[in-house]
Amino acid sequence: MPPTDASTDAGTAPVTELGTDTGTCSGPRSGPSSGPGASTDSEDTLDLRLPDELIALFAAEAGAQGSPGDAMGDVTEAAMADTTGQARALCEASGDRRGTAETSAVALADDDLLDRVGGWGPTLTPVGVFHLVPVCVERDLPLITRWMNDPAVAEFWDLAGPESVAEEHLSLQLDGDGRSVPCLGVLDGDPMSYWEIYRADLDLLARHYPARPHDTGIHLLIGGVAHRGRGLGSTLLRAVADHVLDKRPSCARVVAEPDLRNTPSVSAFLSAGFRFSAEVDLPDKRAALMVRDRALRDLL
Repeated sequence: MPPTDASTDAGTAPVTELGTDTGTCSGPRSGPSSGPGASTDSEDTLDLRLPDELIALFAAEAGAQGSPGDAMGDVTEAAMADTTGQARALCEASGDRRGTAETSAVALADDDLLDRVGGWGPTLTPVGVFHLVPVCVERDLPLITRWMNDPAVAEFWDLAGPESVAEEHLSLQLDGDGRSVPCLGVLDGDPMSYWEIYRADLDLLARHYPARPHDTGIHLLIGGVAHRGRGLGSTLLRAVADHVLDKRPSCARVVAEPDLRNTPSVSAFLSAGFRFSAEVDLPDKRAALMVRDRALRDLL
């Protein structure tokens, strides 16, 4: 589970935290371990029933004789062909015509666990038209690598280095079962941020808080320096969280886990309609569990 750190909305030095305006939001270093759980508020009750998707994944892994596609569940050949076409179109539209759309095609086809993020389409925000576009490694790796080598981003994501470092991180998601989908955030046609939309209830994070079925997590980094310090982090965080709730009817909560020490980032989450739920001990930090509830979205 990547870290949740991004920068602040102020014009000062970036502080990375998920949902703020500095260079990073939620990155890989903040993944939970198998340590003890965290305290929670009275609104978050523990659901001891394993999600059906998790049971299905265990069954698929135990059976291991089938192909990786067997773990996807009910994805039909027709749906696979459709999502492959979408991925190829996205790659070719950006100038990548080398027949390398297959990686993104897998992400689009496999993300049944997230209701096909690649097909959600654009959403109108106060700062422009925003679109989550699933990553195509051959197209996007140089840009993502450059962002990861920004010191403000590297501090929390820990993915600085040659392209192979970021490529491995992306491949773990793209070659997985679809519980996490890496995306570029495109604002008015300009790729300006990196996002990971993931099933928090199927993630290691679920060991550290009372997860509910279909809880959806968000990791974010604002890429270019020109886009930081302008309030974009909190604005886009609200927009994407609401987009998740609109496109995933089964999801009642969007969650994030910024570093508790990053007060500007936590404030950005609060500005984006999230509430502080609990302090959570993760391997590399003590995090603030932030929650955006469907039931409260029109009030916060």
